[in-house]
Amino acid sequence: MVWLMAAKGLAREGETIGVMVRMYCSGHHAGPAGTLCAECEALLSYAQQRLAACPFGEDKGPCSKCEVHCYKPDMRARVQAVMRYAGPRMLTRHPVMGLRHVVKSLKGSAKPRRGE
Repeated sequence: MVWLMAAKGLAREGETIGVMVRMYCSGHHAGPAGTLCAECEALLSYAQQRLAACPFGEDKGPCSKCEVHCYKPDMRARVQAVMRYAGPRMLTRHPVMGLRHVVKSLKGSAKPRRGE
């Protein structure tokens, strides 16, 4: 049951980053509506891989406050640009998801569980 809750939380995080990257791409790159450019597709794929490999799992806090930086510096900068653009827009376009993201970003950094 705990694993399902963790998977649900991580799936929600994956969905949130997907929405944010799509918003950023549609606002910054010309292309067919609803599709990602190659650059944004690569960023989303990378972010989802990092999320799936997060050592904190269920206890995951916001990546911006994490002590373990698993993103490469250039990808981290790209995700930060996406967050700066899409974050404020989330509250009007996806209010529930946006509020969840704000609440989660207020959470402290995740700490490794004892024995790991």
